[in-house]
Amino acid sequence: MLMKKLNELINCEYNLDIFGITDDSRKVKNGYLFVATNGYNVDHYDYINDAIDNGAVAIISNKNISCNIPLIIVSDINNLYYELCERYYDIDLSDFNFIGITGTDGKTTTSTIVKRLLNNIKKTCYIGTNGAEIGKDYYHISNTTPCIEELYYILSLCKENGCKDIVMEVSSEALLHDRVKHFLYKVVGFTNITEDHLNVHKTLKSYIECKKKLINYLNRNGICIVNGDDNNCKSIVSNNTVTFGFNLSNDCIIKLVEKNNSNTIFEINYLDNCYKIISPFVGNYNIYNVTMAFLICLHYGLSPEYLVDSISKLKSISGRREQLDFGQNFEIILDYAHTFNGIKEVMESVDKSKKLIVVTGCAGGREKEKRHIIGEYILNNCDISIFTMDDPRYEDVNDIIDDMVGDSIVKYYRIVDRKKAIFTAFELADSNTTILILGKGRDNYMAIEDRKDYYSDYDSIKEYFNK
Repeated sequence: MLMKKLNELINCEYNLDIFGITDDSRKVKNGYLFVATNGYNVDHYDYINDAIDNGAVAIISNKNISCNIPLIIVSDINNLYYELCERYYDIDLSDFNFIGITGTDGKTTTSTIVKRLLNNIKKTCYIGTNGAEIGKDYYHISNTTPCIEELYYILSLCKENGCKDIVMEVSSEALLHDRVKHFLYKVVGFTNITEDHLNVHKTLKSYIECKKKLINYLNRNGICIVNGDDNNCKSIVSNNTVTFGFNLSNDCIIKLVEKNNSNTIFEINYLDNCYKIISPFVGNYNIYNVTMAFLICLHYGLSPEYLVDSISKLKSISGRREQLDFGQNFEIILDYAHTFNGIKEVMESVDKSKKLIVVTGCAGGREKEKRHIIGEYILNNCDISIFTMDDPRYEDVNDIIDDMVGDSIVKYYRIVDRKKAIFTAFELADSNTTILILGKGRDNYMAIEDRKDYYSDYDSIKEYFNK
């Protein structure tokens, strides 16, 4: 167990053993230092008593409070929190090489591809929606881009494992809350920007501006890779920007696409060179993801010959258009897609000659106005729609489904229990069927009220076929 003295972390009189550090009172354990930062939505000063009840042995705050444990009052508490985490975990950010990838869709796929391509050459860490992977070791994390203390803990594991190269998904909320403002990135990438998280950012303009903050964290010679076909990405520029896409105005041009059910073949034209890519990932959106990964790794110093060869050997990514084989005679595709654009892209990628069944829902407490747009598209573009639970939080699942289907006259199934909804899809399938199970990917929880109850689409599917 890691232990530091309090007077090692901050100049003070207390030679006190500290066994953990956090600004979240719910995470406090015996021996912890609680830092009462000013949160975006809450002031953690209000939770000092909770932290003490949970075992905090010292408090750092920017306001006075009467308490029976050591209290250190400081002025710039939020910036100090980064420094305390660096000291507690013995982290020097300049020891690492960071790649940051942001966007509405495609972050996980692109980041995972980059991690795999780099990891074949040198031990590389991935941090994102699918957890933290250091080399071949996996660690569960709480957010796409973890909170500050958790982020520094992961970096301490990287340091311990001799891993200096870090590929990160950088979420808009992480940028909004300044979780990565002390990081300098060697390469950053923007996959696309469509309307999402407006419950947090309120307007598309604010969302775009928040995403663009990632440019500020490029190091002096850093490269910015941008999807030049995406209208909302056109305002993203840096001192060294490379655009890519099908449009001939891009720096890197994609062309001559050949598609089939098992792979996608296309050409990348960049800096007077032409590279033929054989990608195992299906769908137009994955052409963008693979091209961005290729460009990031190219600018990271990997040879194009190695990249072309290695991309052709890549395996599917958990929960990202993941084709599952349990010996069934129909096709099952598991995907995390939950935005309108993400769902549309996945649905457009399937074999049009087959019957299509879609199982999905919408999350509670998120952009209510988007639900009908998603529901209407699904109802009108598949053969059987099954609407179900997807992280309802404090909302009633039936109310969410009502929002999705509106007054549509198209027939659909309403099955609140997600496992039953998936089982029903299987019962309705025949040998000429594709089933898309969308929204959760490989998540292992269902967000109900303020809980995260254990639930897994994959485990539900496995259970069905094990019977």
